[in-house]
Amino acid sequence: MNERSTTTSQASASRSLIEAVCDALWSVREPERAAGQQRYMKSAMPFMGVRIPVMRKTARTAFDGDPPASFDEWRAAILALWHEATYREERYAAIELAVHRPCARWLTMESVPLLEELVVDGAWWDYVDRIAPAGLGHVLAKEPDSMGATMRAWARDENIWRRRAAILCQLGRKRDMDLALLYDCIGASAGHGEFFVQKAMGWALRDFSRTDPDEVRRYVAAMGPALPRLTQREALKHLG
Repeated sequence: MNERSTTTSQASASRSLIEAVCDALWSVREPERAAGQQRYMKSAMPFMGVRIPVMRKTARTAFDGDPPASFDEWRAAILALWHEATYREERYAAIELAVHRPCARWLTMESVPLLEELVVDGAWWDYVDRIAPAGLGHVLAKEPDSMGATMRAWARDENIWRRRAAILCQLGRKRDMDLALLYDCIGASAGHGEFFVQKAMGWALRDFSRTDPDEVRRYVAAMGPALPRLTQREALKHLG
């Protein structure tokens, strides 16, 4: 098969998957929920009215019925779902395909530009908060040196969503947490005035406080007023 035939075949496979996903989501919509979802998310893009757990289960079932066969096909399907979306749930489904467990073999440093495009183009917390731990965090676990350097660079980026993604990429790591990386990412934004950055720092610390509350107390005390009050409140929320 020549290069042109391969590209055509990949496009056809991606189109089949996209249609399957969109049809499946449409079949489980709850129209009465759509307007409220759109208001809550402050979204210019309308919603179908699909609950998040239902969206994830429905999308995964569609993926498993027509799975991508290669990295290029997987990437093409994600980008097509994302850029052609007319409802926000279709973009959510694009992210679910990016972090779909059977496709995890393609979550390597090669996939970081794809994830970065979703983060920067999406530019809102509902997208970033799923991509960061489930996508970027998976790459970090596989390739800690290369990905750690990338996350440190993102943590100093002018784009607040790259910063937030870097701070949140280790959510759920528990004892596998790279504290040096976490503190580097938080330290880079310690004086940042953006709400979504401050909130992310507090969330990341609060998440780790379930594993090592004394360390989080120590870190917050050591940082003192260098950490925004919002970050401190979020970090110590469950520690009394």
